[in-house]
Amino acid sequence: MNCTADGVVGNHLYSARALGISEPWDIIQLHPELKPQFSAISSHYHRIGLSHSERVIWNLDLKQLGAHAGYQPSVFYFGPTECRYWGDRQWLEAVEFINSKNNFMALAKKVGTEVPLTVCLDRIGDLNEHIVSNLEFPCYLKAAVSVSGVGIYRCENMADFVYAAKQFADDTPVQIQQDVQTDLFLNLQYQIAGDELFRIAASEQILDGCAHQGNRVPASYEPWEVVDPMAEWLQKQGIKGVFAFDVAAIKTDEGMTKESVKFSAIECNPRFNGATYPTLIAQKLNIPHWSAVVFSTQHTSLGKVDLTDLEFNPRTGQGVIVVNWGTILTKKLSIMLAGIKSYQDALRVELTTRLQAASG
Repeated sequence: MNCTADGVVGNHLYSARALGISEPWDIIQLHPELKPQFSAISSHYHRIGLSHSERVIWNLDLKQLGAHAGYQPSVFYFGPTECRYWGDRQWLEAVEFINSKNNFMALAKKVGTEVPLTVCLDRIGDLNEHIVSNLEFPCYLKAAVSVSGVGIYRCENMADFVYAAKQFADDTPVQIQQDVQTDLFLNLQYQIAGDELFRIAASEQILDGCAHQGNRVPASYEPWEVVDPMAEWLQKQGIKGVFAFDVAAIKTDEGMTKESVKFSAIECNPRFNGATYPTLIAQKLNIPHWSAVVFSTQHTSLGKVDLTDLEFNPRTGQGVIVVNWGTILTKKLSIMLAGIKSYQDALRVELTTRLQAASG
């Protein structure tokens, strides 16, 4: 809640998506508004064989972070507020450094990671005639620190750029980035556990413009070698938990073999991201093929959602898993569709119909 964009509806309900990645021995904090939905989601998880914590603290007070002997914190984003209750300055400094897209570009240059052509400005007030006269359209004007696509503007022409530039305060750090000619963006997730750095999974992003809408696995490519040096650098700086890189896959000729594609790193999210929750659930349930997307619904209670014959079946490895169930209160659900693509497509059609059915 301390890093997500203000415009995200139901932000306070997103703690729900951590339930599926928890284990029975964990303690989990959930918003008290979710309490009436807990029985329904717990029953769903028990039916599909997904273990989870039932040791719930029904508040989001960060004072809980250091209040339980023998427990380590697992937070969406480790920022200044979290550090106040779990004092790890190295972790905080690593997160805050790489959370800046401008710092990301500087590190990429240092370790030799391929990135798009980017002009970084400490403040948009430093924008000058030389920079403007050399712009090539389309391009992106981005706030150096942003989340959920907020503060990112695609500029097709000079008029778009002038409008976008006026949306920032004069002292806002920004970057101007060339348009990447691709519709394939990858998400490469890592985790620090103890002193070890692990690759979690590669997925393909499902996007609506600049905004993340979901992910799918398996990915067409897994170019870990592109971002491994940056991940290793972050480990040395003291980052912990989960973090991920966005990487563009760009065709260099008519083919899409690995030899005909170049990979360009876009940014690092030094936190859990939308792909993390379905990824870790899929690993717990040994699901090799899945997509996770947001659905709209007419329902505001999980008990009204009919998943009969659609729920994930551990024997077949196919079916529906509710990931972010808290947002049912805002008539949205994040759902994993497990199975091969044709089965996912069939699930999506049937599930869309059921979720749009009038509440009875």
